Amino acid sequence: LVLNAAHVAPLNSGTEIPLLGLGTYKLLGYRTFDTAAVYGNEGQLGQVIRELLPKHGLLRSDVFLISKLGPADQGSRAREGCLKSLEQLGCEYIDLYLVHWPGTAGLEPRDPLNAEHRAQSWSVLEEFYSSGQFKAIGVSNYTAKHLRDLIRSRTVPPAVLQMECHPRLVQRELRDVCKEAGIHFQAYSSLGKGALLNEPEVKKVAEVCGRTPTQVLLRWAVQQGISILPRSSQPGRVQENARVFHFELSKKEMDKLDSLNTETRFCTRDSADII
Repeated sequence: LVLNAAHVAPLNSGTEIPLLGLGTYKLLGYRTFDTAAVYGNEGQLGQVIRELLPKHGLLRSDVFLISKLGPADQGSRAREGCLKSLEQLGCEYIDLYLVHWPGTAGLEPRDPLNAEHRAQSWSVLEEFYSSGQFKAIGVSNYTAKHLRDLIRSRTVPPAVLQMECHPRLVQRELRDVCKEAGIHFQAYSSLGKGALLNEPEVKKVAEVCGRTPTQVLLRWAVQQGISILPRSSQPGRVQENARVFHFELSKKEMDKLDSLNTETRFCTRDSADII
C-alpha cells in the first residue's frame, strides 16, 4: 500500500498516523503494526521488521509502530515497561505508545490506586515523548471520564484514543470528546470479532456497493476519519482490506450502518467500572 494524504490522519503531536494498519494480537503480519507488551510478540515483530525492511528497500521511517504499556506495568513499573518495549522492538523510537488499560493488574476496579497509577504512567510516557523515544503518546480503553481527567491534569495531551468501535458500538460520546480535544480516534475490533459480517443490513449495503461486508465495515470507519487495525493472517484478506480506499459509501448507506448502534461490545472486558 502506497500512502498518500487520503490514507493518513494528522496527530496533535505533529506526526501522521495511517488510517489502515495491521493488528498483531496473536499474529505477525503493512506499513502500520499494532502490538503490545501483553501480546507477547514485540520481540518477534521487531526482528521481522529489521529483516524485511532492507529486503524491500524500506527505512524505519516507512513503517508506523504502535505498542502499549501493559496493566502489570502501570505506576511505579511504567519506566521499566517502556524501556522493555523499546528493547523488544529493537528500535530507537516507537511512533505511538499507548497506556493499554486504565486499571492496574491485581487491583480491584474501585481501588483509587488505579487513578494514581494512571497518572504516574502518563508522566513517564511524557518523559519518553519529550526525549523523542516515543513520537506520540496516547491511551487505549479509556472511558470518557478517564479521558477528561487526563486532559485536565497533564502537560502533554494524548494524541490517540484506541477503543472498540463499529456500527453496533459507534462510541459517539468518546468520539465527541476526542474531536473537541484534538485527539485522534482509532478503532479496534471493527468487524465485531466477525459477528458483524453476517449482519443483514451490512450484507445488504455490501451487495449494493459490490463490495464485501468486511470492506463495508472498514470503510464505515475510515470515511469518518477513524483509523482501523483489522487483523488477518491471510494475505488475500490483507489485500482485500487495503481496497477500503477504492470506494465510498453514500450518506444513506452510512446512516443505515449508524442506525445499527445498540452499544454492543464484542470484546468482553469493559473498563467502565474502573475509577
